[in-house]
Amino acid sequence: MPKPRDFDAELRTLSDRSKALKTKRQCQLGELVGATGAAALSIEQLAGVLLDVGGADASRKEAWRESGADFFRPGRSRARKGACSDRRRAAPRHTGPQSPSGDARLA
Repeated sequence: MPKPRDFDAELRTLSDRSKALKTKRQCQLGELVGATGAAALSIEQLAGVLLDVGGADASRKEAWRESGADFFRPGRSRARKGACSDRRRAAPRHTGPQSPSGDARLA
């Protein structure tokens, strides 16, 4: 007789995998912000830039795509790879919204 499947264990495994992928993506996004110099912007400025991107025309988006592809070409100096490879450090550390000076606001 075949062994019954443990659906709960399978769901937990899938949930853990999903969390790991989200954490990896968040870490890579943070590394990209640092590598491009966008970390020097205040959180409000960075959010404004990202919001403006959605309304850009196709030709501007294509120009951005090309410059982004150039950024990832071999030989380009960029931030150290694997800065978030340790999963314990990769967990998001949300401290809440920040002011332009970088201090966390009290809500």
